[in-house]
Amino acid sequence: MSTVAKAVSLLEMLGSGAPETTLADLARRAGFDKATTRRLLVSLIAHGLVEQDETTRLYRLGAGIARLALMREGQFPFLRIAAPVVEALAAETGETVHLSEYSKRGLITVHVVESAKANRVSVQLGDVLPMHATASGIAFLAFSEERIREAVLAGPLPAFTPHTIGDAGTLAEHIAAARARGHSTGSQGYEEGVLSVAAPILGADGFAIGTIAVAAPRARVHAGDIERHGAGVAVAARDISERLFGRHGLPGRKRA
Repeated sequence: MSTVAKAVSLLEMLGSGAPETTLADLARRAGFDKATTRRLLVSLIAHGLVEQDETTRLYRLGAGIARLALMREGQFPFLRIAAPVVEALAAETGETVHLSEYSKRGLITVHVVESAKANRVSVQLGDVLPMHATASGIAFLAFSEERIREAVLAGPLPAFTPHTIGDAGTLAEHIAAARARGHSTGSQGYEEGVLSVAAPILGADGFAIGTIAVAAPRARVHAGDIERHGAGVAVAARDISERLFGRHGLPGRKRA
């Protein structure tokens, strides 16, 4: 693992779980020795990406992370533009709505509005969603570049529940169905008792750059709800695409 990869892994650990942690805990979780962990943290602190409390000596993410996020958002305002659409869809459906953006690391959850209902689906910011096991992943693959889709179909396809799609043929059928409908439906593939619908957010070239999804307890969702939520995510995804690029790219008008 490169030095950069090690440093990034520490940042990801600081961004999950407790907001502050000890050197020993970070080293243990990362599998690094304390000297290596300390050296990486000193470098990250120098760049403002990590802070250490002077009293407790605990480590936490630094303000430099927010600065980088703001710089990125200024260049490509995906979250700022999409967030109002996510919030409106959550209010309309009364269910949890989450927004994901694609990067080389995968499909990453970047914004969540949870349902106000006691029985609700919780989605964590920063989650990397498995492409084959989630409605978001299948919606993305239905409108992704061919190289991305083929890499996922080649496997592995790990099981998260007894309902997870486990073979390439079945996954390809779900992808084709999502492409035909313009949105996908997923039932308990990633978490038991959860049903989701998702639609792709398309870039100017017609390929997916992310997804928007509605997730609800399966026991509360009926056939009419699935159709309504599917239509809702499709409209929301088109809205975000239009706000970002000025027009809605035609799904699949180009193939890689």
